[in-house]
Amino acid sequence: MSAASRAVQRTDRTRSRAAATTGAAVAAALLLSACGSGGKSGGSGDTGFVTGSDGIATVDKGSRAQAPELSGRTIDGKQLDVAEYKGKIVVLNVWGSWCGPCRLEAKNFVKVSEDLKDQGVQFVGINTRDTSTTPAIAFEKAHGVEYPSLYDPTGKLMLRFEKGTLNPQTIPSTLVLDRDGKVASRSLSALSEDNLRKMLKPILAEK
Repeated sequence: MSAASRAVQRTDRTRSRAAATTGAAVAAALLLSACGSGGKSGGSGDTGFVTGSDGIATVDKGSRAQAPELSGRTIDGKQLDVAEYKGKIVVLNVWGSWCGPCRLEAKNFVKVSEDLKDQGVQFVGINTRDTSTTPAIAFEKAHGVEYPSLYDPTGKLMLRFEKGTLNPQTIPSTLVLDRDGKVASRSLSALSEDNLRKMLKPILAEK
């Protein structure tokens, strides 16, 4: 093999390694943007949220916006309309079976939902980006989730929220609706049990 041929081969190998590295970096970036620790921004729009140092954003009672219609098929094939829970506090948790932080926070939601169900608090999941309900059902079974989850594989339900309320790219996310069905608080990151309880405490105290 001539020196020129060997030089061409070395150049081709270098280009292949660079392309592979770039592809891996892009894939990693997409994964992180799809499922990470969240953030404090929900996009543009004046929705009245004030975000604390814990990442929990709240809205004064007089400034809250009504939640959009949230209805459809659950992951176990039933029909659900969140409006039927009006009069209760509703915790909406956006999750995916593919999402690591969702797996970490699941036990916290199960524990708090059990503790507060007799106080008029209803938990509802919104399962997204799972291409079928099979992994979503397996996720709920593995983590002991008994409250319902709407199946929203393409994120259509999330896009119904007023701009600036919920970032559809941030999974997991959690919204709390007050007893009038209005958005009272949100978190755009995975929640510890303490922070979930902290998020609900002032809304539970409202009359």
